[in-house]
Amino acid sequence: MAHALGVSHQDLLLKHLGDPAPASFDALVARRLKHEPVAYITGARGFWTVEIGVGPGVLVPRADSETLIEVAAAHFVGTDGPKRVLDLGTGPGTLLFAALAEWPEAYGLGVDQSEQAWDYFEANCAALDMDERARFKFGDWADGLDGQFDLILCNPPYIGIAEELGPEVREHEPSSALFAGADGLDDYRRIIPDLSRLLAPGGIAVLEIGWTQGQAVSALMRGAGLDPVLHHDLGGRPRALAAKMPRN
Repeated sequence: MAHALGVSHQDLLLKHLGDPAPASFDALVARRLKHEPVAYITGARGFWTVEIGVGPGVLVPRADSETLIEVAAAHFVGTDGPKRVLDLGTGPGTLLFAALAEWPEAYGLGVDQSEQAWDYFEANCAALDMDERARFKFGDWADGLDGQFDLILCNPPYIGIAEELGPEVREHEPSSALFAGADGLDDYRRIIPDLSRLLAPGGIAVLEIGWTQGQAVSALMRGAGLDPVLHHDLGGRPRALAAKMPRN
């Protein structure tokens, strides 16, 4: 239509390039120049099939973490899916809400010890209309949890304290969600021993890992009586370890 009227798409674009910038634009640019994550500036990040509200104090959802949902979806293909989902270290609810969107009949519990995580979790819960299906529990990993879950998801801190990170991550995202001791394995050592008692028969636990940690975390899982399977992300890097609970 633009060409038919003698006006090119380029002309239309150049016309709008001269429009005044929004009043808030300079402030947004200043935030980005300080390496603040784009997701914090926009207030949201798309993940799987949902939009997750995020900001300072919670981890930014990353596409690599969708590997965990892919692994879970493959496990439950041909079934009714999981009924009870547990997300350990839920943050703003990224993995839990993605799972609940994938399985509309499922109910979920997100565990975290962060007040800021709770605020974002509750806001996302309302925005995604999942108030009746998801709840948040303040807790330290699996301490005090009972019952069994068909699907356990966890993206724990797994970065060694001496590892180098870009300023966008190190200076803005919460250190409690990033670092896990000298070797990055401290939280796996706490989480993995509880998986067997929390997994229902036929269930699966899927943990995110750093791309160099496959052997070390696999050894921890085998030491806890689990049989881990390594999965790679879309970039071909080791990204998740899964362990299944046999059916009775």
